[in-house]
Amino acid sequence: MANGNDLRRLALTLEGTTEAPHFDRIAFKVARTYVTLAADKRSANFKFTPDEQEFKCMMMPDAFAPLDNAWGRQGWTAGTLAKLTVPELKAALDLAWTHAQPKSRRKR
Repeated sequence: MANGNDLRRLALTLEGTTEAPHFDRIAFKVARTYVTLAADKRSANFKFTPDEQEFKCMMMPDAFAPLDNAWGRQGWTAGTLAKLTVPELKAALDLAWTHAQPKSRRKR
């Protein structure tokens, strides 16, 4: 199962990603933040579109849940890292990373 060290390692391999403090979390961003890692490194918040969020939460309800606030309605999704395999974490990071690109680079 995945953990916070896996998230950090995988996120930093994605082109243009930087790491920075974000309140009590660690943010990974390109032009904007696409994932934040909790201080205990057991969970992360991913930036998905609302449709992607709905799909992830439907397919993996033990691993993903919408944030229960306005950010959640915009697609921000909590992920329990221990409920994800490393390949599943990589897929979630890749998806979230696409939303962090500068507008001129988003269409890949």
